[in-house]
Amino acid sequence: MPLTAFQNVFAGNPLDRSSYQRSKPEWIAEKLADPGSIAMVLWNGKPMVESRKDAPKACQIAYVRADLAGELGGGGERMLFMGLWQETAVFALDMEGPADPADGPLEGLGRFEDLRMIALDLPATDAAMLATAKAMFEWRRRHRHCANCGQASQPMDGGWKRFCPSCKVEHFPRTDPVVIMLAVRGERCLLGRQAAWPQGLFSALAGFLEPGESIEEACARELFEEAGLRTESVRYHSTQPWPYPSSLMIGLIANVEEGDATPDQTEIEEVRWFTRAEAREMMAGSLTGARAPGSLAIAHQLIKAWAEEGV
Repeated sequence: MPLTAFQNVFAGNPLDRSSYQRSKPEWIAEKLADPGSIAMVLWNGKPMVESRKDAPKACQIAYVRADLAGELGGGGERMLFMGLWQETAVFALDMEGPADPADGPLEGLGRFEDLRMIALDLPATDAAMLATAKAMFEWRRRHRHCANCGQASQPMDGGWKRFCPSCKVEHFPRTDPVVIMLAVRGERCLLGRQAAWPQGLFSALAGFLEPGESIEEACARELFEEAGLRTESVRYHSTQPWPYPSSLMIGLIANVEEGDATPDQTEIEEVRWFTRAEAREMMAGSLTGARAPGSLAIAHQLIKAWAEEGV
């Protein structure tokens, strides 16, 4: 059951993470060897999926036995304990290399697809679990060595912690908070576009939260830096885990003061005000010269909430 009225894609992981159990190596080993335990597999960041029998154009996670995943992983470095689905232990295996495992040891068990491309074709819970695994494996790849002394670190707690045997420092997964805000003034909202984006694509402005900032302060700073607008008030909408590689998108609606909006020409090439009617047309794909982000993105949901639901 969602904790809020709205849930973005990649949110809603249904597993009991069992953090009180994953610190016990013997418990993890027992669950990994249990023939009833299952594992999802990612290869170079792509999850293994299969077509759904009830909806062939859709897909779902293609699970394998956890003990097989453990054998293919060759130890704890590439394994992640995801949590419990009721009484069933769920793991994830991180595979790398040029050879597609679906043509090798996993032949006939599924196919590997880009998560961003198939996220909307997956059950929401599957997308959320795969996003968790992808973010964790990206963190592992970037933190194989201790940031304190440079020595190789070791996985612990089912993959949720890394420990340096040299200097005894513990390292935990990082999440980078990003504020993404729809600036509104009366019956208009402001959207911007970057030069590298496809022609006509407009989206909400966004930026990373900096140390020592509140969410509201980061929102106000980014709106002033990128568009020259002063913020009056900030409202929370929702959040979205974004595993590219490890962000948490914090969706906001920001009321801004009167004044000209000017793109900074560094990150933002163009800004444009849209009325509610224009925003609705853009969401429907019928506004000439402008189009909205796809429904996978939290920016799409912010625009939709303001334009169609009047939040």
